[in-house]
Amino acid sequence: MIYLQLFWTFFKIGLFTIGGGQAMIPMISQEVVEKGWLTLDEVQSFIAISESTPGPFAVNISTFVGMRTAGIPGALCATFGVVLPSFLIIILVAKFYEKFRKSSIVQGCMTGLKPAVVGLIAAALVTTGQAVFFPAGISAGVFTTPAFLCSAGIFAAMLALSLKNLHPIVVILISAALGVLTGWCFGL
Repeated sequence: MIYLQLFWTFFKIGLFTIGGGQAMIPMISQEVVEKGWLTLDEVQSFIAISESTPGPFAVNISTFVGMRTAGIPGALCATFGVVLPSFLIIILVAKFYEKFRKSSIVQGCMTGLKPAVVGLIAAALVTTGQAVFFPAGISAGVFTTPAFLCSAGIFAAMLALSLKNLHPIVVILISAALGVLTGWCFGL
């Protein structure tokens, strides 16, 4: 039964999330926490791991959640569930590409979806930002804690490096190294 639940949950996530992996973060968080598969803190950790490992975010996060919930069969079911909708939709789009491309209805739909995708990514940014910078809630004291100062410093440094067109892999490796170093130095 858990395998079917994993497949169906991630199938819905894959089907109804438009805009890539980051746009599915709010839906993944809600689904897996409500079902009791992970806590919100665990979801945040899995998001960080999924973003840091090679491969598409959706595949990584579904595989991690499935593995944690029901072992290798769970990982396979969740991963297959999240990938299948995109696979089916791409086959349909490829088959009817010319018709879809010139349709004013489809163009209007895509125009309407763009702001929704930006909104979902912004929601993921806010949720993840709260978990990283303000895990115990926002208060004046949180701005002076080593955890906040280290996180804010790493964020600022990585933002500056990414704006200088540094390759994303280098940014990820530097941020991981800084995270390990600050965790080791400050016991975070």
